[in-house]
Amino acid sequence: QLIPFFVTRQIYSGAGKVLKVSGKPQYFISQRAQHIHEKTSSSTTSSRSIINTRDEPHADAEKYRRLHIIVGDSNMSEYATYLKVGTATLVLSMIEAGYSVSGMELEDPVKAIREISRDPTLNKKVKLDDGRQMTAIEIQRVYVKRAKEFLSEQEHDPVLDDVWEKWVSVLDRLEEDPMQLVHEVDWVMKKHLIQSYTDKKDCGWDDPRVFLLDLQFHDVKRTRGLYYLMENRGMAARVVEEEAVQRAMSVPPQTTRAKVRGDFIRFARAKNRSYTVDWTYLKLNGYWEETILCMDPFSAVNRRVEELLSQVSGARLYR
Repeated sequence: QLIPFFVTRQIYSGAGKVLKVSGKPQYFISQRAQHIHEKTSSSTTSSRSIINTRDEPHADAEKYRRLHIIVGDSNMSEYATYLKVGTATLVLSMIEAGYSVSGMELEDPVKAIREISRDPTLNKKVKLDDGRQMTAIEIQRVYVKRAKEFLSEQEHDPVLDDVWEKWVSVLDRLEEDPMQLVHEVDWVMKKHLIQSYTDKKDCGWDDPRVFLLDLQFHDVKRTRGLYYLMENRGMAARVVEEEAVQRAMSVPPQTTRAKVRGDFIRFARAKNRSYTVDWTYLKLNGYWEETILCMDPFSAVNRRVEELLSQVSGARLYR
């Protein structure tokens, strides 16, 4: 049920890529699609897959499993990231609640993800197990419809409602003309940027400067990255206020074990103690080593960390 969704969501979450095919430059919707070789695998390096199945929950194995998805591109656009993560959350919640999406199984998911990526017009139809052929937009709309049924039966969640509305809006605009999303979707933004450049410089897509533009779009240095330069000029849609972005760099989410981890690190630094932090444990290094397990990713409280913190008078806690 998940694989058809992940294969087709690249139409709004793809980062875009210029690649040479048979010596000629071609624009792809997704960077990663061409490197996917399997539906599922236990390795993330030797055999790239849509979903990774290695049993590494980073939590209490009796209660949790971790869905390790390695099919997605890295986005620069806040809007695309919000949609990518939000729709995945919505689809996962829907399936867990029993709102299945049947009949969408792809005949060859690996072939399908590559075919969709090679067609920026979004008209390419991929084959389903039952012999039908559908475009990526049509497959996404099946999930949209099922998600609406799910949301109508749930307690009102303004974030999920907003995700659904943006999802519908993006699919509508992609179907009408993808270039309408020149401020929201990475692959559209980049395609428009490169096309504008080649028109201005009167050069082809095989010009070395085009490949440089392709890379520089993703430069994370804010004074050099093309995406950030576009963002500063109001050419990229934002979802989060800059103040919230800056705060998130030092204040972890207050409803998960990230809060416990942050409190522990502040304690260790206040005591000038060496420490080791992992997904599931916190440890003070040294002769009196103290290891604290944090096996519940959704718990923002840990008794042993609280006891440590109480030893530091005036310790600052973010509650």
